[in-house]
Amino acid sequence: MNCKRAVTMVLVIAVVAAVGLPAPAQVQSAAGTKVETVVVDAAPSHAVNAFSPVRALGAGIDRLRGGRTDKLLSEPFLKEVLSAGWQSVSYRQNTELHVEAWHWNPEGKWSDPAGQGYFTGSAIPTGVIRHSYAYPLPHRGFSRGDGSGYSRLTDGDVNTYWKSNPYLTRDFTGEDDVLHPQWVLLDLGRKTEINAIRIAWASPYAQRYRVQFWTGDEEPLRSPVKGTWVTFPLGAVADGRGGTVTLRLASWKIPARYLRVWMTESSNTCDTHGSGDRRNCVGYAINELYVGNLSEEGTFTDSVSHIPSRQQTVTSCSSVDPWHSSADLDESKGDQVGLDLFYTSGLTRGLPAMIPVAMLYSTPDDAAAQIAYVESRKYPVSWVELGEEPDGQFMQPEDYGALYLQFAAAIHKIDPNLKLGGPSFEGVNEDVEVWPDAEGRASWLGRFLDYLKAHGRLGDLTFLSFEHYPYDPCNTSWNDLYREPELIDHIIKVWKDDGLPKDLPMFITELNLSWQTGETFVDIMGGLWLADYTGAFLTAGGSGSYFFHYMPSPLRPGCKDSWGSFGLFQLDPDYNVKGYFAQYFASQLLTREWVQPVDETHRVFRATSDVRDSSGNILVTAYAVERPDGQWSLLLVNKDREEGHNVRVAFTDSEGKRKRFFSGAVNRITFGASEYQWHPNGADGYSKPDGPAARSKVEGGPQTLYSLPRASITVLRGRLK
Repeated sequence: MNCKRAVTMVLVIAVVAAVGLPAPAQVQSAAGTKVETVVVDAAPSHAVNAFSPVRALGAGIDRLRGGRTDKLLSEPFLKEVLSAGWQSVSYRQNTELHVEAWHWNPEGKWSDPAGQGYFTGSAIPTGVIRHSYAYPLPHRGFSRGDGSGYSRLTDGDVNTYWKSNPYLTRDFTGEDDVLHPQWVLLDLGRKTEINAIRIAWASPYAQRYRVQFWTGDEEPLRSPVKGTWVTFPLGAVADGRGGTVTLRLASWKIPARYLRVWMTESSNTCDTHGSGDRRNCVGYAINELYVGNLSEEGTFTDSVSHIPSRQQTVTSCSSVDPWHSSADLDESKGDQVGLDLFYTSGLTRGLPAMIPVAMLYSTPDDAAAQIAYVESRKYPVSWVELGEEPDGQFMQPEDYGALYLQFAAAIHKIDPNLKLGGPSFEGVNEDVEVWPDAEGRASWLGRFLDYLKAHGRLGDLTFLSFEHYPYDPCNTSWNDLYREPELIDHIIKVWKDDGLPKDLPMFITELNLSWQTGETFVDIMGGLWLADYTGAFLTAGGSGSYFFHYMPSPLRPGCKDSWGSFGLFQLDPDYNVKGYFAQYFASQLLTREWVQPVDETHRVFRATSDVRDSSGNILVTAYAVERPDGQWSLLLVNKDREEGHNVRVAFTDSEGKRKRFFSGAVNRITFGASEYQWHPNGADGYSKPDGPAARSKVEGGPQTLYSLPRASITVLRGRLK
C-alpha cells in the first residue's frame, strides 16, 4: 500500500483476543475507502502488564559538571524539571565509568592513616552532604573509556603499575584463583609480526600465566566470539619469578594485533604499599609491557608506544585495584550530587529512589557504610543497583558475580530487606557476549546467573537493570523510528532466554535515542521515539523506565556536527530555561495524559497494527491502558512524516463477546509537527512553533473518526459503552 496518496484513510482499532489471533482483514468503508486496522486485546484476563506510573515512569540524574549543581537543584529550576511529570528517580553512578573511587561521603577513614589505601565513608551523619567527588585510580590499566585517564601498563614509567582488584582473589572470594583469572590486553593498532614480549612485573606477580594472540579480524572485546585466543608456542609460563622478563614467544614471527596475558596463579607478594594490609599482597601487578622482536643475538626491538596519555599503545584489563590516596582527588570532572542534597532538594518528590553502590572500584565496607548512612537519615530507597556497566568495563561475569555476592552480604548485614540488583548493562540491542568459557558459554547474563545459582545466592538478585540507547548516533534516520518496538521486545526476550527468573523485575535505568546526542534528540523525532519506546517497553513486560537526563544541559555538537541535548529544556548561558524540546512535551503526554500520576495500578493491553507503508513499515503504533479512574487511554504514535490519518476506534472483548466504543466526550491531546518544529543552527538552534500540545474533545461513538496528524503523538482518553 502506498501511504503517500492523497486520500482519507480510516483506521479501525478493534479489540480482539491477542493469543493466536491474526489481525483482522482489511475492509472497505461505505465510501469504498480502504480501512486499516490496529488490534488491541482488552479481554480482562489478557492484560500483558500492570504498573504504577509513580514507580514505573521516572528519570535519571547523573554526575553534574561545570559547578552547576546548586543552580540546577534550586527550587525555581526544579519546578521546571518536575513539570515534565516524571516521578521516581534513578541516581546514576558515573565515577565507575571513569575508573574512579567515589567518596559518597567526603568524611571517612583511610585504611592507611597516612591518607591513602582503601577509603570507607562515614556512616554517621555529621553535616549535610551537598557535593561528592571522585578519585582517579593510580593503578589503572585502561587506556580509554570515559574521562581522560590512561593506562599505567604503557605509560613509560616503570615506577607506576597496574594492579588487579584484590577482592577477586581467594582471600575474599573463597575460591581458587584459577576460577577468576585476571588479564591484561594490548592492542598494537595493526597486525605486526612479533616473536617476543617483555613484562616488567611489579608485586604481586604471576607465577603461572599464558601469553596469547587473537585470531579474529574484529576487536576481541567488542566481538568476543569472532575469534579465539591462542597461546604462543612458547607463551605458557608455569614458574614465573617476577622481575623484568623477556620471553621469546615463538621461533618465528607471528602476525598479531591483539595480545593477552592471562594470569591464574599469584606470588602473593606485597606491592609498594607494604604488608600492613592483606589487600596489598594479593592479585597481580605489572609495571610496563613491551611487545616486539627478539633477535638471535638477544636484542629486543619494541613495537609499543610508551606515553603517559591516551596516545599510548592501548591496553585494557580485567579489573583495577581500588587503592588510591587523598592526592588523587579531582573535582574538575564533576559533582556526584551529595546524597543529602539529592534527597532533600525536592528532586525525588519524597518518593523512594533507586540508588547506586559503587562496586567495581570500591569495597564492601564502604557500600555497607553508605547504606547505613542513608537509612540513618531515613531516606526512602526503592532499589539498590550494584555497579555501573561492568560489560563496558570488560569485566567477566564470574568476576562481577564474585563482587556482587560480597557486596550483597555486606549490605544485607545492614538491612536484609533491601532489594539489590544490576548489572546496569550498557545500551545494547543484542545479548552481551564474552569470551567463551571451557563449556563454550558466551552469554554474560547467562553465566552470571549460573554463578549465583552455583553459590545458592540467586535470591540476592531481585531485579535486572540495563540501559537503552538503541541507535547509532552517527547514522540515525527517521526510519529508525519503525524499529523501536521490535528492538525493545527483542532485548527483553534475550534476557529471558538467558535464564532470567520468571517475573523478576526489569528496569531500564538510563534511556534515550543514543549514547551520543544530536539533532534527533531535540527534533520531533525525539518526542515520537520516547512515546513509542515507553508504550512498547511496558507492553513487553518492563517494570520501570528512567528517562535520561533529568538535569538539562546546553546544546552541544554530536556526530557530524549535529547539535542536540540529552535534557528536556533549551538553556541560555546562565542555565535559565528559554525553551522546551520535543521530549519535554512527549514526557508530559506520557506522565500526565496517557496515565494518571497516581500510585495506583494501570493495566496494559497489547496492540498490533497493519497500517504500513509500501516498504512494510508500521506507521501507527498504539498502546492501551485501563486506568484506575475507569477510563481507557490510548497512546497513538503516527510515524508518517507526510500524512495524517483519521482513525475509527472500537473495543472488542473476546471473553465477553462484545464490541464497545468510546462514548460521550473523549479527550484528545496531540503533539506533533504542527505544534513543534526544530530549526537547526548549531549552538543557536531553536524550536518554532514550540508547543504546547493541542487539546480538543470529540464525541465518541461507533462511527467517530479521530484525527492523527502527521508525525504526532495522540492520547485518546474516555469511557466505553
